[in-house]
Amino acid sequence: MRKHSARAAGYFCLILALGSTSVSAQPRAKPLDLLNGRDLAGWEFITLTAAAGTPVAPPIWSYRDTGILSLTGKPVSYLATTTSHSDYRLHVEWRWPADAAPNSNSGILLHIASGPTNDSPWPVCFQVQLKLGRAGDLLPMATAKFAEPLTAAPGAKNPQRDRLAANSERAPGEWNSCDIVCRGGAMDVTVNGVLQNRITKCVPSAGRIGLQLEGTPFELRNLRLLPPK
Repeated sequence: MRKHSARAAGYFCLILALGSTSVSAQPRAKPLDLLNGRDLAGWEFITLTAAAGTPVAPPIWSYRDTGILSLTGKPVSYLATTTSHSDYRLHVEWRWPADAAPNSNSGILLHIASGPTNDSPWPVCFQVQLKLGRAGDLLPMATAKFAEPLTAAPGAKNPQRDRLAANSERAPGEWNSCDIVCRGGAMDVTVNGVLQNRITKCVPSAGRIGLQLEGTPFELRNLRLLPPK
């Protein structure tokens, strides 16, 4: 995760779906595909910019015929659902290019409450790290918090709770899967079938879901919400 050291002069939001953002969060009772294979209806693009209203170029996303969402990773920003959710299992599959740079970075944002914050492009939320080699680390963003102690050294640039097990990622070019169960203020993170993190007493305990863009391209598929197990 990277931070901007200077405050941006304003916010620029490109709405990719019609309708206002829902602020209520309902427990998930039925499966819901978050990607429709055609466009980004139901999602919002959010970034900091020095000139509000500046067009976003080049396009940040495209679909393959197979329903794979390709993201350029630029500009540094995030996509967020226009609706909030609580008590669910989020399934997502992602892969880095076969020639991915060692610092390839992204993350899944959960319980987005507000933002971006004044000195950062990121909102109040939790980030499940997808950074190459570090998938499963969990970061409280801005004022978000949980009960378990952080494992990063005091004063570290990015406070986080490190993953619980050895690296369970697959090689660049291969598909990975991540399942995140959010229920009753708790969160369990599994990467390729390996439990990698668990936190409790999350604040906030519900909110929007987001995809982080941090400068490097990657692909997503089978992004869906399911009832928690």
